[in-house]
This record gives sequence, structure tokens and C-alpha cells, in this order.
Amino acid sequence: MKRRKALGVIGGAAVWPLAVLAQQPKHVPRIGFLVTGSIESPETRASLKAFGQGLREYGYIDGQNVLVEVRAADLKVEQFPALASELVRLKVDLIVASNSLAARAVQQATTTIPIVVPVMGDPVGDGLVASLARPGGNITGLTFLGPQLVPKRLALLKEALPTISQVAALWHPGAYGERTMNDMMNEAEAAALTLGVHLRLVAVHAPDDLDRAFSTVAAERADALLIFPSPMLFNQRKRIVDLAADNRLPLMAMGKEFVQLGGFMSYGADITDFNRRCVAYVDKILKGAKPADLPVEQPTNFALFINLKTAKTLGVEIPPSLLARADEVIE
Repeated sequence: MKRRKALGVIGGAAVWPLAVLAQQPKHVPRIGFLVTGSIESPETRASLKAFGQGLREYGYIDGQNVLVEVRAADLKVEQFPALASELVRLKVDLIVASNSLAARAVQQATTTIPIVVPVMGDPVGDGLVASLARPGGNITGLTFLGPQLVPKRLALLKEALPTISQVAALWHPGAYGERTMNDMMNEAEAAALTLGVHLRLVAVHAPDDLDRAFSTVAAERADALLIFPSPMLFNQRKRIVDLAADNRLPLMAMGKEFVQLGGFMSYGADITDFNRRCVAYVDKILKGAKPADLPVEQPTNFALFINLKTAKTLGVEIPPSLLARADEVIE
């Protein structure tokens, strides 16, 4: 696990160790920020940069009128409970938990400190909130509807590749709560049945499992690859894209970041920007609002990204009707 120790993590702001925090005026609010990856990773830096941008938009400057304490799990999600407890002991005014898995750990560590989650999968299914309209506890934030969009992603993949019959799906057990994971699996399998494809679920418990997972996918002679939503798989997107390319597998993922690295297709909301938008909740809570009364925000815009260069490399001809609906085509 790593504490915040690198300058400029949040939009160029300085890092403030605990000794300095003790010298700050008492009225300056402290925000804990719990992330999955390492502080140095591109994913974490992008999230914190977006969060810093959001802070500035609401008039906050880290190190001046707000202090941000970052804790990073280095992709070891089993560290979340200890890191969450550490933030609670610091008596921060609010904790930003980067995703559903982090939120569950913070939820178990405190029932009083407000929690804002920028990227939730199924907040109700995971037991994070009572309902989207009335969260009812100390948690609120945004949902990217990732699990609910799995059938849509599979349908788009089939539309791009009408002849496929075998689709492998990488999934991360424990990425979300049991109910959410079961719903995601059941909906994906029902969609596959409707589309006339066989869906082969391949579990990835940790980054070290990826080579084995792709060996399984290759042995199954899959025609394409579907990536289920998961913070860990998102953090491993460069490796996943490279392994898919090595195996000549067109992949469908949940974020444009996969396609920008050379992946075939993606469909979903801009989850990196959610870290900027979540500051609206942070601002309201710091001004006295209760998370229980702040409805969870659902995305209204979903973008379809297609990497035409990758398609050509794979020898795939994408239907013109699908290309015309793409929000961005990378050539």
C-alpha cells in the first residue's frame, strides 16, 4: 500500500504530510481519497487530475482551502479495509472511494463520515445505497451502469462481427457484490442466447491470472472477447489489449481507454470524467448536505468507440451502419 508521496498528483498541487496538516487552520476540510492502483499509475493520475479539475471548478485548491489525503491499494484490493480504517482514524471530513469495491471497505469502516463514490456499478445491488433516489445512508455518488450495459456491449459486438459464434468473457470475481455479479452473469448469458452465441466466462482473480486466462481463451478458439466491468481489469487494460492483439482477438470493453490503446470496440460512459463530476457532491456535503438526501447520478450519454485501424489489422470489415453510429472512429 502507498500513501500519497508524489508532488503534483492532483492538478499540480503540493503534497501535505501529516506534520504539515497539523499546522493547517482547523476550518480547512480534509478529504480522503481511496484508489485501486498505485499513485504513479496512469489510471490513478488521470482520476486525481480530473478530481483536481473538479475541485478548482468549485473554488477549492488542494493545500489552501482543502486538503486531500490519497491512499492507494497498488491493485491489492485486500488492502482496502486497512486503508479505509486509516482514513477514518485521520478524522477526515469526507472520503472519496474510487469505486464500488473501495466503497464497501469504507462503508464497513464508518457509518458517520460521508462517502462519495465517483464510479459505482450497481449501488443498490451492492448494498451501498437503499435506492438511487434516496440513498439513505452515508454514501452517494455516481453510477456508470457498467453491469447493466453488458448485454448491449455483446449485441454491438455481434453487430460488428455477424458471423461469430464463440465469445469469451473476462470477468473479475468479487469486483462487485454477489447480487450484482450474479445479475451481470445472468443477463449476459440471456443476451448471448438471444444473439445465438456461446458465451464462455473466464475468471481473472488478479493481474497474474491474465496469461492463464488468455491461454484458456485461445484453447476455446473464441472468435471475440468481451471484458466485463471491473476496476482491476480497467487498470490492466494495456496488458489486456496487448494480449488480445497477440491472439488476434477483437475485444469489446467498457471504456474508450481500451480503444485508444488499440482495442477493437468500447461502449459506455466516460468514467474518468466522473472523478471531476463527483466534486458536485463533495461541495454540497462540505456545505452541510447529507449523503442520504443526495440522489445517485446516472449517466445519460454513452459513447461507442471503434478502432478502425485494429479492425483492418484483424481483417474485419465493420458494417457501415455501425460505423455511422460510432461517436469516435480511430483510424
